[in-house]
Amino acid sequence: MTARPQHTFDVKGLHHFAYKCQDPVRTRWFYEDLLGMPLEHTVRATHKPSTGGEPVHFLHMFFRMTDGSYIAFFDLGDDEASQPSPNTAAWINHIALEVADEAALVRARHTLEANGFPVVGPLNHGFVKSIYFFDPNGIRMEFTIRTPGEHVPGDGHKSDASASAEFDLWIKERSRAKEFAQTWDLHPVY
Repeated sequence: MTARPQHTFDVKGLHHFAYKCQDPVRTRWFYEDLLGMPLEHTVRATHKPSTGGEPVHFLHMFFRMTDGSYIAFFDLGDDEASQPSPNTAAWINHIALEVADEAALVRARHTLEANGFPVVGPLNHGFVKSIYFFDPNGIRMEFTIRTPGEHVPGDGHKSDASASAEFDLWIKERSRAKEFAQTWDLHPVY
């Protein structure tokens, strides 16, 4: 392993995360009307240096969150959704967005379910409580609130080790991940 580089700058925060959308009208309805994130900026262009040289005509839409960051979407006009990775379960790649409090989390769940979006949760993971759902583009989403210091039996193991120490333990046991998964209690208490 190479030596860890010296960091020379600070990452201020998330500006945006971008996905491909299948239907820009339904995507706008979901993020702007249902979730209350206004469409604040668009880029409609053919070819940009960031596209890697391939000529492409696209619309890039930016929906603003209350902290000023964005979730963004590219529409290529092809009515095709992004393809999930064949070697990655659908629950793994997701984006988690923070809401104000538990009441907002519950309201979000009710709003999503009332509009036909199945929701899992809320689930308490100890340091966050979350609900999970898919947006109209098949993107796994999480709404979460912070719950520092909490721990719920059955949702992973609680350790007083630092994040770095936990990382080191994982590196030692990761080759046995499937073995550990087979012995896990399949009915955790939430």
